[in-house]
Amino acid sequence: MAAKKLHESTAVRLALLGGAAAAVVVLDQLSKAWVRAALVPGKPVTLVPHVMDLSLVYNTGAAFSMGEGRGTLFVLICAVICAGCCVLAWRERDMPPALLVTLGCICGGGIGNAIDRVVAGRVTDFFATTFMDFAVFNVADVFITCGVILAFILWCRWDAKREGDASSD
Repeated sequence: MAAKKLHESTAVRLALLGGAAAAVVVLDQLSKAWVRAALVPGKPVTLVPHVMDLSLVYNTGAAFSMGEGRGTLFVLICAVICAGCCVLAWRERDMPPALLVTLGCICGGGIGNAIDRVVAGRVTDFFATTFMDFAVFNVADVFITCGVILAFILWCRWDAKREGDASSD
């Protein structure tokens, strides 16, 4: 009988997911608090010349201000996604740790923005690209976007490995 891998424990899987989510929430909320204290709306500060400014803006919608005024809907969507990730972490005993952490990062980003929506009715954004016209975004948005891309890649690799293992049985 093969030794049980540590991440096959339900508690460890949920701890990986929850720990990553908590770390992202803390990083996101601290960065937003600092930006709100240090910046004035409409007065950007250069972060990387000709690449990125810090520019305090508030957003009541989602990416590119889509869905303005639908904060409650976005909070509910976040809750459903986080619940789904928890169910996956609980059920999938062989889920790779990297995928669990990545899903936690997505959840943490969603929770960070949900906290803004519930507490202030708007999301604090501050990263503004200057080399191209793009939406202003925040730390949570970075973790959500990069997390979704990475989770897709990791999920495909994991799924392909599982299919390969199943066909060799």
